[in-house]
Amino acid sequence: MSDTDLEGFRAETRAWLEANCPPEMREPVRDEDDVYWGGRNATFKNDAQKAWFEACRDKGYTVPAWPKEYGGAGLSPAQAKVLREEMAAIGARPPLSSFGIWMLGPALLHFGTEGQKQRFLNEIARGEIRWCQGYSEPGSGSDLVSLQTYGEDKGDHWVVNGQKIWTSYADKADWIFCLVRTDKENKYQGITFMLYDMASPGVSTKPILLISGSSPFCETFFDDVQVPKSYGEDVPAYVGQVNRGWDVAKYLLGHEREMISGADGGDRTSAIGAAMLRLSGELDPVLRAELAQFDVDALAYSAMGEKFLDEIKVGKAHPAQPNMMKYAGTELNKRRHELMMAAGGTRALEWDSGETDGGKPSRNWLRTKANSIEGGTSEVMLNVISKRILDLPGA
Repeated sequence: MSDTDLEGFRAETRAWLEANCPPEMREPVRDEDDVYWGGRNATFKNDAQKAWFEACRDKGYTVPAWPKEYGGAGLSPAQAKVLREEMAAIGARPPLSSFGIWMLGPALLHFGTEGQKQRFLNEIARGEIRWCQGYSEPGSGSDLVSLQTYGEDKGDHWVVNGQKIWTSYADKADWIFCLVRTDKENKYQGITFMLYDMASPGVSTKPILLISGSSPFCETFFDDVQVPKSYGEDVPAYVGQVNRGWDVAKYLLGHEREMISGADGGDRTSAIGAAMLRLSGELDPVLRAELAQFDVDALAYSAMGEKFLDEIKVGKAHPAQPNMMKYAGTELNKRRHELMMAAGGTRALEWDSGETDGGKPSRNWLRTKANSIEGGTSEVMLNVISKRILDLPGA
């Protein structure tokens, strides 16, 4: 696409956003209800949220870079970048948040059958299904291939028994994409990447209360869960090949780390200096300098993120680059909230009153402590970076 065509698309995008993005959807996200996740039990917070989601769904803008036949808009990488820029310029909220979009979708586009793509990708794009991820287990976090959840082959189905932990929003999800051991003799080539309904008999969840006071994570239990091997013609209940799910898992982990890092922008990588001055007034000179340095680093990270997204779309990104982005992005987000707490003074330590929206600053700060654990710890990320990017010798 020529520069002239791209500028024409930019003008069309601005006009479409002006006509379809309600003013309420251009305000910062303040609470969990401001985020629309979709799914069979989903409800809209207000008419503006509903109108914004439906406009984007009908335009293919919930997944703008996906092919039209799978619910997307079929935008080129350059067009998708323009859309991101124009949405960011007006502060537009994402119309749909979804692990299906961020993680499972890319894996299905790469490994899925045509039947799986037609069914699941369209359901994800239309916000009809909410997914959760069944990876980590007690004792199998960073060493994920040691997982013990087992699927016993019963011919036309598996019987799955085991436990997952840190399963984000498992108590709200419709379906799960889950790593299940189907061969106990082979550590790496004995895992199958299964898809099944969270309403299946034998599936149960238990929220895990965090120090922030919220519970996005759950323990998830599978007790004699029957998982059919197929949901119809060309729609197997597993992605890729049986016993080769680790190939899919590794591919998906790159997209998960991209999501956690905030590589595509958003609040965690935006500037905070001006905002802190507006909220707090005159600040200590040392703190002002730290805020300014953070803003410089955040802008540099955003530029690196754009470069990384461009490289990954054309297949030129280093395989370990998601690890680098995940480490840098999560550490930047932790630093962001530490500075916000410092700028807020004693008021930021408040926990319950309406003045701080129920202690939002301190709760959000505490929540960031999990950023350097979830999706692979910072220590593991640094080990991967040292070996695969810097070519340093192992210990």
